[in-house]
Amino acid sequence: MNDYPIRSESQVSLLLKSFRQARGMTQADLARALGVTQQTASAMERNASKASVSSLMRMLSAVGAELVLRDKQPQDSDIAVKPTPADW
Repeated sequence: MNDYPIRSESQVSLLLKSFRQARGMTQADLARALGVTQQTASAMERNASKASVSSLMRMLSAVGAELVLRDKQPQDSDIAVKPTPADW
């Protein structure tokens, strides 16, 4: 199992497409799994960074991927004090 950190919006669509293709799925297959037309599946894949969390989760499930959130390792350019979930 590999991790694919996403650092830009454009990566979301590229990774979804890559996962779909790695599973041997066409956009039509994805559309059937999502219960939408091929054109809608294409638009969802192309604009994945604009999708609702619910739609993104459905697409990830359809292509056999999952969303993982993890603490980022601090780097010199990061802010010294980071809010934690307890601060929210």
